[in-house]
Amino acid sequence: MRIPRDARLGPSAVLYAWIAVGSGIGGVARFWCAEISARLLGEGFPWGILLVNVAGSLLIGFFFTCSGPNGRLAVSTTTRQFVMTGLCGGYTTFSAFSLDTLNLMRDGRLFAAGANVVLSLALCLLFVWLGHVLAATLNRPARG
Repeated sequence: MRIPRDARLGPSAVLYAWIAVGSGIGGVARFWCAEISARLLGEGFPWGILLVNVAGSLLIGFFFTCSGPNGRLAVSTTTRQFVMTGLCGGYTTFSAFSLDTLNLMRDGRLFAAGANVVLSLALCLLFVWLGHVLAATLNRPARG
């Protein structure tokens, strides 16, 4: 994919625009995949989001390696950001988390990789609960 540069916008604005386009496509794909999975497999377990997270992790790992310095796919930095930050990020942030963890492991930073997994899971669960509690508190009818 060739991404044009617009001299009036500059490379940064163009990069942000392509990331936004990729994020939009990824978000729509995530919604579609989750909806189709819920219809086919039921809503008793979040199969769609699990599928999205697994597929996004596969895609970002594959593209990262294929488009890296030793990869077979020669793409621009902008194209890498479009796919990895935009498309994969809009599809699932779990893919970026997975890639960061893999890179820590590849660098021999096993403690940091494990800490990333444990902290991400624990803190995200804690903060989703805190967000829920805050919203539930705000949603209570006013006494009066």
